[in-house]
Amino acid sequence: MESSQCVSRSLERLPFNNTALKKLPVDDSEEPGSRTVPATCFSRIRTLQPLVRPHFVALSHSALALLGLSAQDVLSDPLAPEYLSGSRLLPGSQPAAHCYCGHQFGLFAGQLGDGAVMYLGEVESGTHGRWEIQVKGAGVTPYSRDGDGRKVLRSSIREFLCSEAMAALGIPSTRAASLVTSDLYVSRDPLNRGQRIPERCSVVLRLAPSFIRFGSFEIFQGRDEFSGLQGPSAGRHDIRSQLLDYVIETFYPCIQRAHSNRKDRNTAFFREVMIRTARLVAKWQCVGFCHGVLNTDNMSILGLTLDYGPFGFMDRFDPDFICNASDKRGRYSYQAQPSVCRWNLARLAEALGSELNVAEAGAILDDFMLTYEAFYLSIMRKKLGLVRKEEAEDSELVSDLLRVMHNTGADFTNTFYLLSCVPWPEEGDSERATLGPVVDLILQQCSSIEELKVANKPTMKDRELAMILSMAQTNPAMFSMVSDRPGVAQQLERMGRLKELLETDQDELKEKQRDDWIHWVSRYRKRLAKECDGTSDLSLIKKERLSVMNSHNPRVVLRNYIAQSAIQAAEKGDFSEVNRVLKTLEKPYSNAFGLESLDGPSACGQKEQKGRDLTVGYDRKPPAWAQRICIT
Repeated sequence: MESSQCVSRSLERLPFNNTALKKLPVDDSEEPGSRTVPATCFSRIRTLQPLVRPHFVALSHSALALLGLSAQDVLSDPLAPEYLSGSRLLPGSQPAAHCYCGHQFGLFAGQLGDGAVMYLGEVESGTHGRWEIQVKGAGVTPYSRDGDGRKVLRSSIREFLCSEAMAALGIPSTRAASLVTSDLYVSRDPLNRGQRIPERCSVVLRLAPSFIRFGSFEIFQGRDEFSGLQGPSAGRHDIRSQLLDYVIETFYPCIQRAHSNRKDRNTAFFREVMIRTARLVAKWQCVGFCHGVLNTDNMSILGLTLDYGPFGFMDRFDPDFICNASDKRGRYSYQAQPSVCRWNLARLAEALGSELNVAEAGAILDDFMLTYEAFYLSIMRKKLGLVRKEEAEDSELVSDLLRVMHNTGADFTNTFYLLSCVPWPEEGDSERATLGPVVDLILQQCSSIEELKVANKPTMKDRELAMILSMAQTNPAMFSMVSDRPGVAQQLERMGRLKELLETDQDELKEKQRDDWIHWVSRYRKRLAKECDGTSDLSLIKKERLSVMNSHNPRVVLRNYIAQSAIQAAEKGDFSEVNRVLKTLEKPYSNAFGLESLDGPSACGQKEQKGRDLTVGYDRKPPAWAQRICIT
């Protein structure tokens, strides 16, 4: 009992210093229910809404350490599930909800805010810095609109695991310290098919230096000409200045110190946000991550990955990959993410208004794609082990790799991982004989003819497609105009590929895939040869190449089917799979857990290891049923 009370005090003595509530306007109204909240950045939450019998599903040791806590501290405290789910007030915390707006799928949506999230406060944790703590799924707030403020086990597992997976991949992200579920149920329709089922209410404890987002500055926006909506604090430029000062002084202190002129300071801030955003989306693209809902309210002012909803890591490489089943037009597809981030930055510039010089903000926006492309190519060079030189051909080499991956339906993660198996070029070696084993491994990660037929089936409605094809026959001039539109061009391209596949058999396809890969790998080896200038130690270069590749090409990512398997087990009361997946994702570049070789014991010359049952299957191509997973 004495030990329990001692441990309990470690949670109860978290050093809260709730700076945001001290420096920004706070709504103290006790009016119940959802409402428009003007002239404020936060609203206090007066009443907690406890879960019924909360209990832990999983803890992240590394995220808890950011608060100066250990998993033992937490697990030994009988009150911890209540504290970390917002069911019991942590001493020093001051529950509140953040007010923000957003452009959703391109349209201004007016006031949004933390509809299911409760800010608890900010903890100053010595060497680990300052961390804002939130509980997601803790009940209604003034911003819940028609919602109940709850999150279910299914979505909470996805957010918890992906937050920690992204951090382990080295991608800036909010963190998730704990996941609590309960015996409180809410009704949900997980597949949007009108079939509601009871699901357990669950809460994720989220951490970040700040959860302020682009949409936080949109609360000051005047009436939008398209949606007719306006921000709840429209015209309150005084509060906008207050929020901007708080963000720069607290999170960009170097910029604050470097500029005495306000507009120069703000311009430097906007440029830094642009750079962080460009770096972030480049990192996403290089691991095949698709966010799914890149609205302005989901864009962090600190350049963090924020709000994990219908995200997805690509399996088969497809530039048009859409992870959100609700995104019918593909606005947030994989290849659209960089341009969408630039569009969102333009909305941020608009929201900052007179705080920025229009011409300078425009110039910064013009630099976005070049900045993104530089980050992207730099990471891609590392993924290919090109670490000594930067050649003009590198960009084309990467583009051609992705084209071959797309045409052959290659698995994104596993193909990059296998490239470290490509042998270093040696004088006099037989190209085809030397490349045969590694190309065979890559071909195992490629799609069959039936899989490619499904992948290339046009997604446009049959009636619309028939009209376009008819137009090609009856009105070529009109067809020429229509076919240049991105959506139509994409469908016609799919039809062309499908036609080729229908005229091919599996053996012909495999031979074509083999030729394509041998051709690209041959080019890659010629480029590798340029890494050695004749004076350097070749063995050192080879070692460096493999070290860099193995630290930039993960062996395992949180594929949808992996998350789904953990969810299905957890919904039956078995949380072991969630914890097993977490443990694996915490070391994505490592084979420390004995992941199965992609081609059994001989892949890449690896010898079979015993006792490898911990994470079997996590690094494999997804099973057929994974294609039927629907995330909205």
